[in-house]
Order: sequence, then structure tokens, then C-alpha cells
Amino acid sequence: MRKTYVATMPNKIGAFLKASEILADLNINITRISYNKAVDSHTVFLDVSGKAEQLEKADEMLKELGYLDAAPDPRNVVLIECTLRDRPGAVTDLLKLIQECNLNISYISTQDRDASLQNIRIGLLTESEKQLDTFLRKAELLCPLKVLDYNHSEKNYDNSIFYRSFVSGLMESSGLPEEMREKLLVYSNMIMQMKDESGQSPYRTFESISRFAELLAEARGSAFNPRITKHRLAENTELTLIEPPCGSNTMIIKSFDEYLFIDCGYALYREEMKKIFRKLIPDFDQIRKTIILTHADSDHDGLLDMFDEVIATQRTKHDFELECAGKDGYRELLPTHKPYISICKILTHFKPCDPSKITTPWKHFDELEGLLTQIGFYDFGELHFEVYEGKGGHLPGELILIDYEHQVAFTGDIYFNVHAVTKEQAEYNRYAPVLLSSVDSDAKLCAAERMAIMNRLGQGEWQIFGSHGMKKEYSIHLQTE
Repeated sequence: MRKTYVATMPNKIGAFLKASEILADLNINITRISYNKAVDSHTVFLDVSGKAEQLEKADEMLKELGYLDAAPDPRNVVLIECTLRDRPGAVTDLLKLIQECNLNISYISTQDRDASLQNIRIGLLTESEKQLDTFLRKAELLCPLKVLDYNHSEKNYDNSIFYRSFVSGLMESSGLPEEMREKLLVYSNMIMQMKDESGQSPYRTFESISRFAELLAEARGSAFNPRITKHRLAENTELTLIEPPCGSNTMIIKSFDEYLFIDCGYALYREEMKKIFRKLIPDFDQIRKTIILTHADSDHDGLLDMFDEVIATQRTKHDFELECAGKDGYRELLPTHKPYISICKILTHFKPCDPSKITTPWKHFDELEGLLTQIGFYDFGELHFEVYEGKGGHLPGELILIDYEHQVAFTGDIYFNVHAVTKEQAEYNRYAPVLLSSVDSDAKLCAAERMAIMNRLGQGEWQIFGSHGMKKEYSIHLQTE
């Protein structure tokens, strides 16, 4: 049995040694240790492996020593930015006021703004809102100032309470329940450790996670304004392309009087997407709803429970079987992807689809030899698709749909029009590569699959719909003598 301890180590010699001895005596194996004093001077993350009864005993002994469930720190760190006259002694009155209000300085940095003014940033460790309010009211009489959120800063202002303050910010912005706190602590630390070991600044990691969470939250409600366009696929067939600020596209194909969906975005935007669906399809709640899932990433499959039938490859169905059994899905099986994907699922309120809802109408191959393997066909209205399964460059189970008669292709995340995304999508797309290192399971393999798709398209004028960005219009004309 595996477990992660988020331990608060006392500030004394031998504290970690004592914890290690307790675990060793109970025959519990430590599989990962993460401690970075520059980030948090007390918090240690321990991944361990042992029997259930051994871990229960370890819980008791570590709690008795005060290493677990430490009382929450009542202090808070607030960053203020003041604009002072650039002259000798300008900061003295401000420092005297800080002392008068019994505030501790945990960080200070100054920068000349121009020839006459100087910006000074000060991290203040406060114990009550009243204490801070008193200081701010008096400080405003000395100079212009503003309070900055710590998540936007470039430095860590109090490393003894950083992790818990950081995670509290994530939870507040995302409206998460308390039981998600420890998971966010663990996965945030795992990303930090990976980036730190590769020589990247841990502060950039935390800033990226924080900004990613903010973008998700900022796009909710009335701010959820996807780009929606319509595209003619055949005489009686039209596609509506919905490009949200965050997450994958949703495509709705209407052929005659029937509807087919392809992918469906994040669970976080359930109400926003439902409102759009009802506007586009007035009888949305009454019709039978079928969706094809290009692959099992959480920004594509968050709303599958809204549909009557989910169509996917056998590998995609197996991904959901793993998750519903409490095991790691394909993404989480990759050590470099697991922390970010886990955080993303928490922040977007993801729940895996019931595998019994998933239909797998195509042939399954235990081993895929080619980059693209034809696994069957799919007909819908006027459209007649050849269905291919990719070798797993982006994610195992990925599928591609190609209609050669009407020259339409749906390529998921293997290929999408990266140069035709909205401003909001472009900012959102910046953060996954920073936190993952690559959005693909195997970037080289995915690039080869991408080329294979383009080589498989025949002569003519093609409409290519990837799962992000606008459609790609692609022309192939053979030269004749």
C-alpha cells in the first residue's frame, strides 16, 4: 500500500532522522523524499510503501511527535507595493510605521521607476486583519500604495508557510472542497521537485500552476465566451465549432435532423456549455445524444455523463476502467505527467465516465504496428468516415476520422491549427508545456503521426478539424505534365 505524508518537521537537529527511524522500525519503505528549504523551510513530503497496519501505526507515532496535522499557522503574508520619492531616507518613515504596527518584514525589494520615484515591494507577516488594516490606513498618508496577491510575485515571501498558503489560494479560486487540500499539496510539490531537479526555478512552477488555475476560474460564468463558427461539410450537413477559452473544442455535426458530438471540454464548464447546447439545439434535453471521443484527456471528456452514448476506441474505454477502479490512467502512468494531470483534474472537478456507457464498435489490435491503423468505419448522415487509431504519440487510444468523399478530417490533438487560436486559448495553451515538458506522451511519435495523417489525405480541398483552434483549410493538387 502506498501513501504520501505531508509532514511538518520541527525546527531542531535530528527531526527528520527521528521520522525515518520510526518508518524503518515499522518496515515501511520510503520511496520519495522532497524538501526544499528555499520554498518551505518546514514541510517535507514522503512517499512510502508498506502494509495497511504498518501505516496506521506510523500515523499514530508521527502524530504523537507533532509531525502530522500541525495546527494551522494563523499568520498571513501580504505583499504591498509603495511608490516613494527617490531620495535618501525616503523609506525611513515607512519602516518606522511597520515597526509601530508590530509587523514583521519577510521580504523587501526596491526598484527605480524613473528619475524621481522608487517602487518598493515589502512582504509583511501579519497575524490579524485588524493589524493590517491599521497599517494600511496610516501608510496611505505617507505614500501611494497597493496590495498585491502573493501568487503574482516573483519571490517566496515567507518560506515557513508557503505550501499551505499557495494551496489555499488554488482552492479559493477554484471553489474546491477541503478534502482536496492534501492532494493539491502533494501534486504541487511533485511538479516543483521535478522542475527543481532539472534546473528550473521552483517559483516559476508555482506561478505557472497559480496562473493556470486563475485562467480556468476567470473563464467561468458570463466570462465564458467561446468562439463559435459554422462550417458546411456536405449538402445537408453542417458543423458547429465551439472553441472555449480553456480546454478542447466541442464539435456538433448536424446531418439532416440528427446530431453527433465530437469531444466535450472540461467538467468545470458544465453549466456554461449546457446553456450553449440548448441555444444551438432547442430540443437538446429531449434528443438522444451521441458523442465520439477522440481520446481520454480531461479537457476533452469532462461532460460525458451528459450523453446517452459515448463512442471510443477500446484503449480509451480501458483508460476509464482503470480510473474508475482507482488506478492511474494512461496520463498518470507517465511520471512526468501525473502531477500536472492530477492537479488539472482536481481544478476542473473531473469525474471519470462510467465505462459501461462507452461503445467500442471498431476492431481492437493488441499491438499497433503502423503509425495509423485503420480499425473500421463510421457512417453518420451524409458522412462516411474511415476510422484510424494512432500509435499513442499524443495518448494511447487516440482516433482519427477521415471522410474522403467530402474531404473532412477530425484529428484530435495529433494535429490542430496552432496558428489559429483565440487570444484566450493562446494564453491557456502556454502552461501545459511548462508544467508537463510536453503535452504528448511521446512527442517524436506524435510528430510522425501528424505527418502520416497529412500524407494519407488525398487530392482536393480539405477541411481539417483538430481539437483546439480554428479549422485548417488544406489543399492538395497533383502536378500534371
